[in-house]
Amino acid sequence: MTILVIGATGRVGRHVVDQLVQRSANVRVLTRDPSKADFQAGVEVAQGDLLDIDSLRAAFTGVSTLFLLNAVTGDEFTQAIITLNIARESGVERVVYLSVFDADRAVNVPHFAVKSGAERMLQQMGFSATILRPAYFIDNEHMIKDVIFNYGVYPMPIGGKGVAMVDARDIAEVAAIELIRRDQAPGKLPVETINLVGPDTLTGSDVAAIWSDVLGRPVVYGGDDPSGFEQNMATFMPKWTAYEMRLMAERYVSDGMIPAAGDVERLTKILGRPLHSYRDFAAQIAA
Repeated sequence: MTILVIGATGRVGRHVVDQLVQRSANVRVLTRDPSKADFQAGVEVAQGDLLDIDSLRAAFTGVSTLFLLNAVTGDEFTQAIITLNIARESGVERVVYLSVFDADRAVNVPHFAVKSGAERMLQQMGFSATILRPAYFIDNEHMIKDVIFNYGVYPMPIGGKGVAMVDARDIAEVAAIELIRRDQAPGKLPVETINLVGPDTLTGSDVAAIWSDVLGRPVVYGGDDPSGFEQNMATFMPKWTAYEMRLMAERYVSDGMIPAAGDVERLTKILGRPLHSYRDFAAQIAA
């Protein structure tokens, strides 16, 4: 049977496909633009859109298990719920869903609230699902590296509570392991939620200190006020998206993203290796 990967052309999704191929799974990806789907030989590419019901139904033909990653868009919730309904209609009940850390608590942040709603559908409508809840992506730092390098400022307002940033490679490998586990299970497995975190819980000042060490020159933390962050985001993304990013940053400052007891150990056991660290990421970028 085939594993359908939705969200395959992004930072996490590409790694998910790679990990599944390494595990000899039959993989199909759904994409609006097949020209962007430069995957390994053997990966099947289906063209379609999550709001195009005909193409979505066609993509689910012969599928046993679904990986669902929705982009942050104005209609993300509609896309998620329609996709899960079409999966259910197609007899696909085995799902790995990429949610977000503390989805049920950060109810004022749109893409958190959306994912909490999708989680509720998975839990209440009979799916055999693994819900993955990643913290802040380390890979987001590619967007701000020029500010760090050229101005000596770490500009993300992540606050002083601490954020356990996670590497996209770790997210994807856990996702692939869970997809294979659910796909190969002889029967229906219960719904499970896994927090995806990094090995270190870092404050804004901690991250600035790491960059100072790695670059060999001072890098300062830009502070907790998200207003400047929103203004900067609005220069290259829609204003509603920039505002949503501000709301998310306010949550970092007020609550952080702090692992529960045992989260790091659980992930290390699943992966059979240590988690990728922020310091290693910074060193690679600096090199």
